[in-house]
Amino acid sequence: MEKKRVYYFSTCIGSTACADTCINGIKLLQREGIEVIFKQDQTCCGQPSYNSGYYEETKQVALYNMNLFSEDIPIVLPSGSCAGMFKVDYIELFEGTQYHEQAKKFCSRIYELSEYLDKELNVVYEDKGEKVKVTWHSNCHALRVAKCVDSAKKLIRSLKNVELIELEREEECCGFGGTFSIKEPEISNAMVSQKIEDIKSRNVEYLIAGDAGCLLNISGAMRKQGVNVKYMHLYDFLATRIGL
Repeated sequence: MEKKRVYYFSTCIGSTACADTCINGIKLLQREGIEVIFKQDQTCCGQPSYNSGYYEETKQVALYNMNLFSEDIPIVLPSGSCAGMFKVDYIELFEGTQYHEQAKKFCSRIYELSEYLDKELNVVYEDKGEKVKVTWHSNCHALRVAKCVDSAKKLIRSLKNVELIELEREEECCGFGGTFSIKEPEISNAMVSQKIEDIKSRNVEYLIAGDAGCLLNISGAMRKQGVNVKYMHLYDFLATRIGL
């Protein structure tokens, strides 16, 4: 049987701040017998410029990506934000242009990693860790655009020694929002502080999230506030639990 092949898009934050997470994502795919193709000349998905209103500049980035990942195989990303940008926003970006059909075909090949593991590979994990209570933060783009949160939470719940205790206000933004946290730092800080109060109220050992930006924002604020809750990216958590 021919081995399944996928492209792997590591994301900007993944490449610069969370290299281990990116590698764990690749390991999770390879564990299922997937051949992972990593394009060394990959770049940003274009979301920062798109959200800031630089649409023409974003089109240049998007066209680069669409041409770079040209083979008709899935493109897997360890981030709901970038997956949402690829899967949905590219179509809107090129609506009414000569590249609209190319964008639609490109977007049809996009999978956030948890979605691919859950829906395409139907993974089954043996949990090798100790009993632990965790909570989960849903990234806004993953929740509302990529719509991959259900798969992420399903993977967590499948671990027999892990108890997932949901946040009361899970669907509220953590205040990161990419450039939003730079432009509106006071509002961003108020939002992340509310998120942290919710996390503290759950009495859990770990906060799990599927997007590095949110996790960096929340974890940084928790350190400043002296909050003792540990934190881990979803794909680091899964890899640790199954002994990769």
